[in-house]
Amino acid sequence: MELKDVEKCCCVIKVSGTAGRRPVSCSGVIIHPRSGTVLCTGLPFCRFVTDRELLSSDAEVLLPRSFSDTLKIRVCSSASGRSEPSRQREVSGQLLMLLNCVEFKRTFMGVFREADQWRFHGDDEDAELIRDAQSLSWFAVLKTSLGVNDNADAERTPWQSSSSLQKGCPVVACGSPFGSLCLDLFIGTLSRGIVSNLAGEDNAVILTDARCLPGTEGGGLFVAEATDSVRLIGLIVSPFGWKSNEWIGLTLVCSVDVIFRSIIRCTGVQDPLHGVWEQKEEADLCMTRTAQGSEAVRHPTVCFVDSEQAWGSGVAVSAGLVVTCRHVVGEKSEVTLKFYQDGRVRDAVGDVLFSTKPSSPYDLALIELRVPVPEAVIPRMSKSFHLGEAVVVVGYGGLGRVCGPSLTSGVLSKAISSNGQLVMLQTTCAVQAGASGGAVVQKQSGELLGIVSSNARDLAASVTYPHLNFVIPVPAFQRPLQEFQETRNVDVFSALNAAERDVRRVWRLQGAQSKL
Repeated sequence: MELKDVEKCCCVIKVSGTAGRRPVSCSGVIIHPRSGTVLCTGLPFCRFVTDRELLSSDAEVLLPRSFSDTLKIRVCSSASGRSEPSRQREVSGQLLMLLNCVEFKRTFMGVFREADQWRFHGDDEDAELIRDAQSLSWFAVLKTSLGVNDNADAERTPWQSSSSLQKGCPVVACGSPFGSLCLDLFIGTLSRGIVSNLAGEDNAVILTDARCLPGTEGGGLFVAEATDSVRLIGLIVSPFGWKSNEWIGLTLVCSVDVIFRSIIRCTGVQDPLHGVWEQKEEADLCMTRTAQGSEAVRHPTVCFVDSEQAWGSGVAVSAGLVVTCRHVVGEKSEVTLKFYQDGRVRDAVGDVLFSTKPSSPYDLALIELRVPVPEAVIPRMSKSFHLGEAVVVVGYGGLGRVCGPSLTSGVLSKAISSNGQLVMLQTTCAVQAGASGGAVVQKQSGELLGIVSSNARDLAASVTYPHLNFVIPVPAFQRPLQEFQETRNVDVFSALNAAERDVRRVWRLQGAQSKL
């Protein structure tokens, strides 16, 4: 399937039937055009379960008899051409089953821990379901008559197992922002991004930085390494997520392979659509820009830094030295570090050799490892900075220490100089608490552009903006770092404390309350 055909897989589901409550809608994926089979999120259907306790039980599948007779389903698909406005076709839908994907649920509960105060976007009227993490693991299988016309020539939407995915893989999300509102304008909207993080057996849980909006729940996430080879890999569970009231700017996705296997396991020979879930052949993903182990791009090694008072990220600039942020190490002289490499976790202890003064605009610290890490990927320092160029942030925001570093993509949006010296970078990558000290790299070459310092926060509105962040460029600390490696004299970093007034003005918003 080509990228231009992805829109044809998208549909919108309208669910109604409860007296006194407004209809709800979500996105869906037509996974088998010939039979009109649709897969979508199960949240809109949960309110129609006659015995609500079943939703929190060990039940893996609910069949139509478990739902109210008032349930009504309408499914809309797009029949647009590339040069004309979208035309919608609307048909009735039949609920075949509501599936509880236990692999996703188990991983989700382990990763998104209650202590971190995670919550996910959903319909306001069903807020009690959204707060209940168990409800997010339900998915609906629908039967429609969509296959009679438009896509009847296609046997199935090509899909790909997520087990071979790697962080950094290019993806495209397809859904309908705002659900059933203005379908001619929004149905089948695309958003590009990368795989930010993966968790669970066969990567049941996927996080992507592809930007999605309310109503895209149930839409598809597709591997898009090339425009002529696009495969479905997951279903959007939630386009928004908050951790301790901080918007993380990432989209939560469930592996479609895990959903298919759950359906087969639950229904067995009674599967009403036997053969729909089967994939004739499964070619390996061709990922040329993955995060770890890629021959095309080797990102610098970014480690987890824990001072017990705070935690964040750090970039290995040699086998024995790590650069991070001052506010990550705090007043500590000793910190612990974790290196996630090739599926293994290596613990380390480091001594804080230098930390800038709180009055310094540059929020930097240098850590020396007591035992070097010879396998660390040491970055090449970039000598060029081009506005609009594609960049990637590697850091421990979002999932933090649970799943290793996350990757988010964006562009270099601004570069500010003072007296001919580059003193601040800004990017559109999504960064969250824990990304401080992470690496900003040039996407194509992997060269280090700078160190993440903070994102933007509106203190009056108590809102954090993950897609606007401030970065300390490598020219600000590269020379003292080189001198230190030659002389072992930490006093060479004192120049960072004596920054000029113009540099302080550039970083004037960098108050303690705005830190990541």
